[in-house]
Amino acid sequence: MKLGIVDMEMATAHHSVSLSALAHATNVDPNKYRFGLRQENFSMPALDEDAVTLGATAASRVLARTGKTAIRTLIFATESSVDQSKSAGVFAADLLDLSVNTRIVETKQACYAGTAALQMALGIVARNPQEQVLVIASDIARYAVNTAGEPTQGAGAVAMVVGADPQLLEIEPQTGVWSAHIDDFWRPNDLSTPLVDGARSLDAYLGAFTGAWEDYLAHGGAGLDEIDYFVHHQPFTKMAVKGHRRLVEHTGKLIDEQTVEPGLRYTTQFGNSYTASLYLGLLSLLHSDADLDGKRIGLYSYGSGATGEFFTGVVQPGYRRVIDSHYADAAINEREELSFEEYRALHAAHERGSKHDYQNPRVTRAPFRFVGVRDGARSYQRNTLPTDSGVISTINKS
Repeated sequence: MKLGIVDMEMATAHHSVSLSALAHATNVDPNKYRFGLRQENFSMPALDEDAVTLGATAASRVLARTGKTAIRTLIFATESSVDQSKSAGVFAADLLDLSVNTRIVETKQACYAGTAALQMALGIVARNPQEQVLVIASDIARYAVNTAGEPTQGAGAVAMVVGADPQLLEIEPQTGVWSAHIDDFWRPNDLSTPLVDGARSLDAYLGAFTGAWEDYLAHGGAGLDEIDYFVHHQPFTKMAVKGHRRLVEHTGKLIDEQTVEPGLRYTTQFGNSYTASLYLGLLSLLHSDADLDGKRIGLYSYGSGATGEFFTGVVQPGYRRVIDSHYADAAINEREELSFEEYRALHAAHERGSKHDYQNPRVTRAPFRFVGVRDGARSYQRNTLPTDSGVISTINKS
C-alpha cells in the first residue's frame, strides 16, 4: 500500500517588501541580497494576518479539492505559535468547519516541525488507511530590524492532505535522521524575535544534512543516481544551493545543480517560511515545467537546535491533474508592496502582546482574518472583501 500526499496547496501574506528597497534604505549593496542570498522579495503579514489565518487559507484551498469527509486528524506545525497551551490547529479547525470528531495537535521543532507532522500523519494513515490527515505548516519569519536576519524574513503556509493511494506524491518508507543540541537559532518565550548565530547555523544545517544522508543510506535508502530531483530546506534560497554543494562534496559525486533549481522559485519571492519552507520548495518543483511522472525527489528537512531528516517521494503518474500553480502565481503578483517607511512602521506595529485589548483593521483579502484580542483571547472570522486597505494610515492614526 502506498502512503503519501494526496494533494497540497499554499498561501502567503498580503504585503511584500522589496529587498532592493531595503538595501538602498539601509546603505547595503543590493547584490548582497540578490546574489549572496538569492532573494528578491519577502512576504509580510498585515495586522489581521498570522500563522493561523495563513494556514487556514492554504487548508481551505486544498480541502476544496479533496473534501473533508475522511479527515480525522489535524496536525499544525509552526514556530510562530499564537498560544503557549492551545494548538493553532484548534483555531484553524473552527475556521475550516472541521468535524468535532477530529484530533488536533501542534508540533514544534523549529523549521523541521512540518516534516515531523508529515511523518506522524503517515503513521496514523498506516494504522487506518480509511482515514486522512490534514497537515498544516504555517509560519511568519520575523527578525529584529537592522540585524543580519532582517532580509531573510518572510511568511507562508502549506497544507497537505495525507492518505493512502496518494494521487500526488508517494512518500517512501526509508528515512535518515540526525539530531543534536546546538544553539544556532532559538527564541525564548519572552522574546518576539529569535536569537541567531549565523555562522553556527550554517554549519549545523550542513552537518545535519550529511548526517541524515548517511543514516538514510544505512537504512536502505536510494543511491544518488536513483534520485532525479532534490528539494532542500530554504531559510533563504542560496542556503539550499550551499546544502546541495555540500552533498556533492560529501559523496564525491557530481550532481547537476539543475536538479535543485526548479524547487527554488517561490522562496526568492516569499522569503523564509520556516516549517512551510521545504514544502513551498516542493510545490515550486511540482509547478515547474519539468516532466515529473514517476520521478523520485530527495527532500532534506532541517530545524535549528538541531534536527535534520532526509527522505524521498515518488511523483505519481498524472500528478498535473491534481494541482496547478494558480494560487502561487496570484500570491506573487497580487501582494501589495510596501515602501521602506511603510514596512518599518508595520514591523513595529506587530510588536503586540495580549495584555491589552485591540481590534485589527480589515486589510487582508484572504478567506480568514485575525480580528484581534479581547480579555486575552484571540478572535478570528471568515473574511469579507476589505473596505480599507490603508493599513499604514490606520497605524499612523492610532
